[in-house]
Amino acid sequence: MLRYSLRRLLIGAGMLLALSVLIFVMLRLTPGDPIDAYIDPNIPMSSSDLAELRATLGLDQPLPVQYLAWLREALTGNLGYSIKRPDQPVLGLVLSRVGPTVLLMGSAIAIAIIAGIATGIIGAVRRNSIADLSLSVFAVTGISSPPFLSALVGLYLLSVYFNWMPSGGMLTPGREFSVADLLHHLILPAALLAVAQTALIMRYMRASMLEVLNQDYVRTARAKGVFEFWVITKHALRNALLPVITLIGSTIGLAIGGAIFIESVFNWPGMGLLMVDAVEGRDYPVIMGSTLVIGACVIVVNILTDLAYAVVDPRIKVG
Repeated sequence: MLRYSLRRLLIGAGMLLALSVLIFVMLRLTPGDPIDAYIDPNIPMSSSDLAELRATLGLDQPLPVQYLAWLREALTGNLGYSIKRPDQPVLGLVLSRVGPTVLLMGSAIAIAIIAGIATGIIGAVRRNSIADLSLSVFAVTGISSPPFLSALVGLYLLSVYFNWMPSGGMLTPGREFSVADLLHHLILPAALLAVAQTALIMRYMRASMLEVLNQDYVRTARAKGVFEFWVITKHALRNALLPVITLIGSTIGLAIGGAIFIESVFNWPGMGLLMVDAVEGRDYPVIMGSTLVIGACVIVVNILTDLAYAVVDPRIKVG
């Protein structure tokens, strides 16, 4: 297991390096001059001043030299300084946003796992019933609805029309911090972020459960008079979870993409909002830093998913 984990970590480091190259090149290929992000358009600058600033920032060097210089500093933990906030290092700025994003995504994934597995089991056990058909309609709607549409509809209905939930932010301004206030602001964006993942997990769980329930050992357990609750939870659930665990790991990327929209709509102070702000301001160091942190999180989660897969099914050998 240790050898397997180390090998996956090395592969993950290589993927992270390739991601950094890709993002660096894409940012440099975007229309416009990177130097435009550093200067105030209202202050005229001579061509000699622009050339001096370009040389100071290393932008007069060939692209591979610029990347290697950035990579050398990044390996020491120095991701540069934000353009829009020149007094703040990128690493500190990104890390200050990790907590809210992890809280939002963790809550959404927990909701999706619990709700998706539970509704998937109900759909399989109550196959072709009204409950199963209703859940199938929800699944199709949830999968086909992009995160920004779910966010806007949920925001309008629950915050604007019914006024049940806060329309944005992480805490009520001017009020002393409390867990209840935090949860009150968290529940709506987390639930809306979980819609698509819940629908996917439910569909996979239902299909996997139906397949397992038709196996001989399940029918044998029922023939022996085992209580139906134990047949479902002890004999069928564990085997039915295997493909779902793989799916949960792969939906982390979907959750990250959705979090960018959800944080923008609800003004949630996480990495998604930071990235949108950085893209709008062409804050290249922040874009690079936040992309690396998000990529590292996705790789670690995928490794943990593979390890969980082996734990759930001891027949699977890793190494």
